[in-house]
Amino acid sequence: MSETGDSRRNSIELVGAKAGTAMPAEMRQALNLRGLVPASIEDFSKQEMRAFQQLMAKPTNLEKYEFLASLRSINVNLFFRLVLNHFKEVAPIIYTPTVGEACLNYSHIYPFIYPCKTSVGMFITLNDVENIDAVIENYRNSMAEHIDPEITVITDGSRILGLGDLGINGMGIPIGKLQLYVAIAGLNPGRTLPIVLDFGTNSKKYLNDPLYLGTRQPRPDDETVSIYCHLDFYRAADKVLAALYRAFPDLLVQFEDFSTDHAFGLLKNWRNKALCFNDDIQGTGCVILGGFISAVEQAGIPPRDQRILFVGAGSAGVGVAKQLIEYFVIEHRIPEEQAKAMFWFVDSRGMITANRGDKLAQHKVYFARHDNGDTQCTSIDEALEYVKPTALIGLSTIYKAFNERILTRMNELNTDARPIIFPLSNPDKKAECTFEEAMQCTNNRVLFASGTAFPEYTVPETGEVRVPAQGNNMYVFPAIGLGAVLCKPSHITDTMIYAVSKALANSLNEQERARGELYPRIERIRDVAARLTAAFITQAVREGCVRDKHWMEIVQSNMPQEADSKAVTGLFTKRVLGEVKTLMWAPASSVEQYIVEAITYGNPDDI
Repeated sequence: MSETGDSRRNSIELVGAKAGTAMPAEMRQALNLRGLVPASIEDFSKQEMRAFQQLMAKPTNLEKYEFLASLRSINVNLFFRLVLNHFKEVAPIIYTPTVGEACLNYSHIYPFIYPCKTSVGMFITLNDVENIDAVIENYRNSMAEHIDPEITVITDGSRILGLGDLGINGMGIPIGKLQLYVAIAGLNPGRTLPIVLDFGTNSKKYLNDPLYLGTRQPRPDDETVSIYCHLDFYRAADKVLAALYRAFPDLLVQFEDFSTDHAFGLLKNWRNKALCFNDDIQGTGCVILGGFISAVEQAGIPPRDQRILFVGAGSAGVGVAKQLIEYFVIEHRIPEEQAKAMFWFVDSRGMITANRGDKLAQHKVYFARHDNGDTQCTSIDEALEYVKPTALIGLSTIYKAFNERILTRMNELNTDARPIIFPLSNPDKKAECTFEEAMQCTNNRVLFASGTAFPEYTVPETGEVRVPAQGNNMYVFPAIGLGAVLCKPSHITDTMIYAVSKALANSLNEQERARGELYPRIERIRDVAARLTAAFITQAVREGCVRDKHWMEIVQSNMPQEADSKAVTGLFTKRVLGEVKTLMWAPASSVEQYIVEAITYGNPDDI
């Protein structure tokens, strides 16, 4: 046999070995494994059954996380079959809320959850920045198939969920998020790259932890260089980003869990010159807008009469509010200044006003009230009485900020309409209220969406079971990611994000609408992701930003019929949707399919 033939045979045998207990008999024979492994040859469904039983037998969610992380390093195909076929059970383990607990313990569990991996991504220190091209080349050389990444999720760990500065321990977020990109939207697992910028930490807890795996130094600030390196934050981050785009020109960068100022700063600096977006700002705004559109339709008052009070004025809160303003401007033709006047913000010092007496962070200035006269509200209760909101939205990370008194008062203020209450902070230990509390305090009238999952609620008087809406970013960021990877727009615009929000609201089926739900059932999330991706690509083509000729031709020859060609509708055609679905990666369902695809496209277990 030729050298090429030997190589191909060896490759097939090694891939077959990765199939584990499903490895065919002839491959066991070729690998001299006869008598060395159990004789039973299983199909993939039995492997999945065993894995799920082991998962559910773990007594704590952190142990379940560790089991899944280990499985991911051993068998990518089995891992994603488990995620897809048991999404409702597995998603809260690999992402919120359990990923928060995993991040808090990341340095302690890291060596034991990736037993078969030399690296799970890139850990870039300040000292690496000047040699960043060499670091990227190290990553390239570590990839068995030498396949360039299509998408990266990058964080510096400075503001992980509502947990604060976790330093390198924040790496659990990019890893978990990319697993959702794969499971929900079908991105190729071999072309995803998690990155943590290990620029230090200001957390004394981790600086004093003898097992902390990150750099033991304070973070650089925006203007003063670190004593450990001559670069400030933005210069260091920009060098990393420039090198990534140099190495991978079509790469989509998703910024994740940076401190508020840096989140806005990085997005401002890069959004118009490279393919990137910030999920905390744009993704959160996108998914909440999708649910808010549905809530406004059910609230019982005209959209222009909404009075919206935000508790929490960080990057996520401001990002959500700006998306909602865009909705009122585009959908209801309300002038921007009038739309902005429908919003009030409360931060840690009270209601945000221009004459409060403190220097406001730049991202808060836009929403500072100028019409309050001498009135200054120093608490949520005072702001509630002053604003008399129809909608209360929490992104404060303050547990139980919406207490019984607040919730009951919201119900009293909205006797002629259904109150909209969105406690969006996560994980659950940071949530402003629970679904049960909101239902009980509003006589079951609330239009509710949360950032973390809550259990169903049974109305005592009727026995009716209500399912809480979860405004989780995982409804939208996978679709934004897949859409950007497929059609390669020069940059991502606000109207592309808006089209995804509209498509999300449009994706409710008849049964979900009849039940008054605000989001599609989570069991349909992969189908919903395909629809949102089609909407994103269609809008990108309409804006003339797409670089991929294939998608330009498909969309332009299959454009949805719309009364107003300039309207952002979130609509798409079946032809575009069908093309998206054919390009979504899915784990192999049989060992034969697994072997063929691994030989043809590269083995996902080698990444």
